Amino acid sequence: MKEFLKVIKRYVAPYKKYLGWSILMNVLSAIFNIFSFTMIIPILRILFKMSDTVYEYIPLTSGLSIKEIGNVLANNANWWVIQVIDDIGPSMTLLLLCAFLGIMTLLKTSCYFGSSAVMIPIRTGVLRDIRMQLYNKIMSLPLGFFSQERKGDIIARMTGDVGEIESSIMSSLDMLIKNPILIFFYFTTMMVVSWKLTVFTLVVVPALGWIMGVIGKQLKRKSLQAQELWSDTMSQVEETLGGLRVIKAFNAEKNMEGRFSKVTADLRDKTSRVSTRQALAHPMSEFLGTILIMIVLWFGGSLILKSETGSSSLIDAPTFIFYMVMLYSIINPLKDFTKATYNVPKGLASMERVDKILNAPNEITEIKNPTHIQDFKDKIEISHVRFCYEDGKTILKDINVSIHKGNTVAIVGESGAGKSTLVDLIPRFYDVTEGDIKIDGIDIRNLKMKDLRQLMGYVNQEPILFNDTIFNNIAFGVEGATMEQVVEAAKIANAHDFIMEKENGYMENIGDRGTKLSGGQRQRISIARAILKNPPILILDEATASLDTESERLVQEALFRLMSTRTTIAIAHRLSTIKNSDEILVMSDGEIVERGKHEELIQMNGYYKKLNDMQSL
Repeated sequence: MKEFLKVIKRYVAPYKKYLGWSILMNVLSAIFNIFSFTMIIPILRILFKMSDTVYEYIPLTSGLSIKEIGNVLANNANWWVIQVIDDIGPSMTLLLLCAFLGIMTLLKTSCYFGSSAVMIPIRTGVLRDIRMQLYNKIMSLPLGFFSQERKGDIIARMTGDVGEIESSIMSSLDMLIKNPILIFFYFTTMMVVSWKLTVFTLVVVPALGWIMGVIGKQLKRKSLQAQELWSDTMSQVEETLGGLRVIKAFNAEKNMEGRFSKVTADLRDKTSRVSTRQALAHPMSEFLGTILIMIVLWFGGSLILKSETGSSSLIDAPTFIFYMVMLYSIINPLKDFTKATYNVPKGLASMERVDKILNAPNEITEIKNPTHIQDFKDKIEISHVRFCYEDGKTILKDINVSIHKGNTVAIVGESGAGKSTLVDLIPRFYDVTEGDIKIDGIDIRNLKMKDLRQLMGYVNQEPILFNDTIFNNIAFGVEGATMEQVVEAAKIANAHDFIMEKENGYMENIGDRGTKLSGGQRQRISIARAILKNPPILILDEATASLDTESERLVQEALFRLMSTRTTIAIAHRLSTIKNSDEILVMSDGEIVERGKHEELIQMNGYYKKLNDMQSL
């Protein structure tokens, strides 16, 4: 229950006005329901002419106990019914009581509907809030987090787990508000009618509740296992969609189908167990409720039968029937309450998985009063930088580099040498383990993150494009970009001609990750985006490595135009593209093993010379 209350406190607080309306509607619903059922007593007495008692009106006075107030109200109600019978006759009085019953029922059902309707904004609002929190958290987390987590698992948490929270916790919230109110009012009425019979009922209820508790103990653990298997399923789907070309090329369809079949079979088995246990809640509570009715009916009926043989009775027959109606009415809220206690653990299991992301530590934080920087004026200094991943593996060792404004610095080396990690440290995608990186003499950890990244533009080996129009992809991240500016950027990037060949020109949708474009076209769109941003610092991560000769020529022309007026840091695969760099850094095993201009490195006859000779063959 503590976990449930924490979730409610976190997410329902902004919607407390709706909770207030729900509580009010439920209170009115319970009151109208009780008043409607009280009509059973006079209706039965009129139908069966069960009482010749003479009633006199008794005024309410202060100092009466709850039971005495109840007795006075019951007496006055009976007195009023007798007066009405004397005035209009039994038949018309019966019609009047039935009409009153109908009006009370209409009011009850209207309030019942209202109590559920006002909960809808809470359910939908909380669902939106959790998804937004998750999305915003994903946006803020460092790249290192995603190297530890599977994309499919994160998607599963945003879809399956959040959906489970909505269907389990938020759908149960209505029942957990409504049912205690109904139970309280019905129970109070039962105590007023016959506290001794109610005490007898309470002796039976705990035993029945214990049976229900035993059944639901392991539901949360099983639900958590089922959600983890759902994540495995989503991860497999994500891997399959991303690797369809390789799967088909290696005729591995059967292999992948076998893997997917296994994970879905495990999911089915676990979900079946959870669903079976949950499905048991309703029939079990129905059966136990009937047992309770049977026991109370036998006990109360025995008292009435004894009164007919001369013994004194705690309750007369019409009142006992009203009591049984109240008891039956309280069983439905109790059953719903039980159902909620079965649903909530499933939602809490999903909430636990969602919290793993929401509570993930973000080590890339901004200081309280960061320094603002508007432009790059002097140089980037990388001093004695060392970087390790969380598992302790060292990626970079004592890196020292100075990159002056307007210069081009290229980084080469084998895969895994630490090239990409080094450039990822500059915009603080990761933070250094030791040492520091300064821009114009200011440690980047003291700069405002937005200002720091505003100075930089990216062109990656694999262009990152979005399922949107060409215009929006080029204008991405640049507020208020005009069509003229976008067209000018596309022309500089050698992209304008192929864009105009499209049916819708700049308004053409390029599909998921730009699949409607060729590799060279995607890269030129990416370059146009960097040109439009107009950053003083440009980072190129093997921007031409995967292109054919013609595409490479067009992209290289665009890159030279882009680099001509900027400070450039280029990770290079093809050495021919970086021969004119102001400095070339040769990396191996996380260290800079050689540095200098192209000609100088060739004369060293070292690692760079070997790379150059291999590419010359």
